Amino acid sequence: MYTFDYQRPASAAAAASGFQGDARYLAGGQSLIQAMKLRLSSSERLVDLGGAADLKGIKLDGGNVVIGAMTTHAAVAASAEVRKAVPALAELAGGIGDQMVRNMGTIGGSIANADPAACYPSAVLGLNAMVKTNQRTIAGDDFFTGLYETALKPGELIVSVSFPSVAKAAYVKYKQPASRFALVGVFVAQTSAGVRVAVTGAAGSVFRCKPIEDALNKSFTPEAAKAVKVSADGLNSDLHGTAAYRAAMISVMASRAVAAALAR
Repeated sequence: MYTFDYQRPASAAAAASGFQGDARYLAGGQSLIQAMKLRLSSSERLVDLGGAADLKGIKLDGGNVVIGAMTTHAAVAASAEVRKAVPALAELAGGIGDQMVRNMGTIGGSIANADPAACYPSAVLGLNAMVKTNQRTIAGDDFFTGLYETALKPGELIVSVSFPSVAKAAYVKYKQPASRFALVGVFVAQTSAGVRVAVTGAAGSVFRCKPIEDALNKSFTPEAAKAVKVSADGLNSDLHGTAAYRAAMISVMASRAVAAALAR
């Protein structure tokens, strides 16, 4: 790694105040540390959030489940509160990476990194979760802005993520066998405002699939989702699958997600 200064503040407020100059927040470190080891990323200062107890924890707040930004994937997967409010979210968390990744990786770090094949962004967008920072609250619809890009400003710190309770929702992904990232992952949720379908792994950023949403608003069935022909325009094409393949898999994964949601 390149040389850097290291800080481990004991609270979110101390972390934000320590963010000065060329600094980066360090959450679970599952992406940033690897990039720094390869010298693909560097910063003058790392502000380690691992000591900030006020960024950890899960609680129910009315009809929402609020998850602290430094809560690990393993904690989300095992949480009784999450399983009660949004069962699909607990199942999503339990399928991220392997056990070591789930024990270290955090929800805040995942969505701030905005990897185009990560799982959590599909839940944030699929449920239009509210991302609370030390400065404001950002709706899920406005949070992800592009490839590894979000609406966060320099130094802005994610404090928690609030997900609305929803009974009929599910996440299904077609995994890349080695990394367990999604070649195509689809989060489907039947909310009071209508059906939302968020897709990860298929493009440069997570996105909502309007054609499938429209079909499922008319008929919330696996058959309705599978019948939609998704356009391949703008989708990824690489050694793992062509854009046309990913387009076809979006409908298939959405169909399976609907089936899983109805089976609850």
